[in-house]
Amino acid sequence: MTRTETIPTERRSWAVNWPEYTPTDITPPELRPSALAHHVPDWAEAAPTPTDVSDWPQRRGAALVPFELDARGWPLHPQGRTGRAGRNLGRWGENAAADPIVVAGTGRARRLLLITRDDIGVEAISGGMVDPGESALSALVRELREETSLDLADHRPVILGKGVVDDWRNTDNAWVASLSALYLLPAPVTAVAGDDAADVNWWPFGSLGELDAAITAAGRTLYAAHRPLLQRALDHLDQG
Repeated sequence: MTRTETIPTERRSWAVNWPEYTPTDITPPELRPSALAHHVPDWAEAAPTPTDVSDWPQRRGAALVPFELDARGWPLHPQGRTGRAGRNLGRWGENAAADPIVVAGTGRARRLLLITRDDIGVEAISGGMVDPGESALSALVRELREETSLDLADHRPVILGKGVVDDWRNTDNAWVASLSALYLLPAPVTAVAGDDAADVNWWPFGSLGELDAAITAAGRTLYAAHRPLLQRALDHLDQG
């Protein structure tokens, strides 16, 4: 679920009429129309508003999570009102991400590959945003290669699911959705940190509790937003 603490449950749905609804615009200065007219960040699209986006049919067709447009032609968060408006992400509407979960070994020897993010210093799944024109499946392989040096292009992952990510930048009009996939290896292999990773390691992965204990013992912290994805991977592994 996305963060909707400020919105009463009974009013989250777009189908519920709420004329007084006034979400807070969290668009940063560099993405406001006046700034975009002079400079467009390399990570963002140039459209100052969703009205300036011309390919909504294509975006909706390729979306990981289906979404609707309002009467103005603006995208609506699939899970309803968030209490925030505007854009604090690269694109209006869905911003697709790919989360490759790499697990090696079985039983007590089972290990999980995590990177240490160089921006916030926590242990996390190697992953990131899907590039324009790139498929989410291709992004899985690219992100792994860039951040861990592992090339798993010849491996077929198990698709664990698609869903909206609980991201602090999500708004009514722009949000993150992710494709999570599980890569299974017979044993841990050498990985080298690169791109957005400060470090990369294999961790015990018998359960989330075991993973937490190992990460805490090392003086580190597990990225909270990835816990549901990791539990989904464990559920799949335990079913097998």
